[in-house]
Amino acid sequence: MFISLKLTAAHIMMIRVLLLLTLFTLLDCKGNSESEDGYVYFGGEIINPNNDYVVLNSPEDESDTLYLDQNNRFFEKMPLAKAGLYTFIHGGEYQRILFEPSDSIMIRLNTIDFDESLVFTGNGARKNNYLIGVFVENESDNKKFMKLMWDMEPKKFEEVLIADREKKLAELDQFLAQKEYSPLFKMIAKSNINYDYYYNKELYPFGYYGYNNLIHYKDLPEGFYDFRSDVEYNNEELAGVIPYYRFLFYHFNNLALGKYYETATHNVVFDNKSAVYNLEKLRLMDSLIDSDKIKNHLLKYTTRDFVTVSQDSSEINEMLSFYLQRSTSESDKDYIKKLVSSVKRLKAGNVVPNIKLMDDKDNEVELVSLVKQPTLIYFWSSNLPMLLRNSHYKVKSLKSKFPQMDFIGININDDDKTHWETTLTQYKFPTTDEYRFVDSKEAMNDLAINSVNRSILVDKDGKIITSNAMIFTSEFEDELAQLLQTKKLTNK
Repeated sequence: MFISLKLTAAHIMMIRVLLLLTLFTLLDCKGNSESEDGYVYFGGEIINPNNDYVVLNSPEDESDTLYLDQNNRFFEKMPLAKAGLYTFIHGGEYQRILFEPSDSIMIRLNTIDFDESLVFTGNGARKNNYLIGVFVENESDNKKFMKLMWDMEPKKFEEVLIADREKKLAELDQFLAQKEYSPLFKMIAKSNINYDYYYNKELYPFGYYGYNNLIHYKDLPEGFYDFRSDVEYNNEELAGVIPYYRFLFYHFNNLALGKYYETATHNVVFDNKSAVYNLEKLRLMDSLIDSDKIKNHLLKYTTRDFVTVSQDSSEINEMLSFYLQRSTSESDKDYIKKLVSSVKRLKAGNVVPNIKLMDDKDNEVELVSLVKQPTLIYFWSSNLPMLLRNSHYKVKSLKSKFPQMDFIGININDDDKTHWETTLTQYKFPTTDEYRFVDSKEAMNDLAINSVNRSILVDKDGKIITSNAMIFTSEFEDELAQLLQTKKLTNK
């Protein structure tokens, strides 16, 4: 008697994974556990890959590039210097994976739905499937909380958060009761829940009061921030926990408000670009955190965010000087110094950096050579589909209103030509006037790109009018029309 089975692609992949894991166990681990103590296995399959490799970063920030084969699969036997959260990156998206001794972990993901499609199999998979499940749930819940905080009173909002946290902690207890797990996993799993809760508490005043009335953060109920006594500033095992850094940034945003409102008048609109405010954040980070790893990370990105939006050279220099005295990472300091130099080169009146680009025919071209008349240079990411669509729809509208202008779209991702074209065509956007960087890392540094929300407006000679054009604001079209009318863009 024969039984006919209809196997789906997912079933076939699962069989392949199991066969691979069995083979690796038999070949590499039989009777030789002592020699294998310091190794783990990592492999998998990428559906709809953006390029031909995966990058894996260790907790010590060491990188390993794993190349995909012709079937978009990869596999590596790796020495495990330290158990902890590793970061794997593909096409500009990233996720964490917990490696502990004896783990043999395979992943399968589809780049179209990166986090939601990610599945782990093999020894060590169960704990990682749990962690990705909580991550996806937290991301969904945070969108809901973001909407609630605009209108919900502090006490009621706190009740909603507490109920959500208790539910997730109870589910974690049930999960842990089914099998024995390491103290490291238990700590990471609990921290994912707690720091996501802490993050929403820190974010709340910015949503509820808004920038216009943020001074009322002082009116939050007594005990609203009692959880701060449980915060660990120096636990480097938390550095890979995604909600942890997210919480810390908003935590220091909140702590610095006190300094900001010492001198601000009662009805002042909060300015998150204030040098006083941002310097206070650096001071607090420096004074409260002893761990160089955690402190350096916070200092670097807080400084980066300030210098890429500030219009005041003296304030940028003050921020840079303070930062360089506090950071202990030479590579981070080199990055920030180069970024400040790039920002200064992007001042109005300077010619836009002559970045090398690839067009839709795979020809290498220089950015300045593309500028023949007033031009808006805008950026998009295949990892941000909503912003991708909105920016192209906005540019289409601007083209019809300002036919005397050109528009250049640049993809900031390290995507190969096939994925780049597929991304544009699936949204029915033409590939003409669309480009990608030859060297994305170098180009993004030279253009000081911190956000794809920012665009660069240049005149017909490639001279910068503004390097921080915000095309989605209501004022942008009026400013653009005025510039064209006064011929400041055409230089005629």
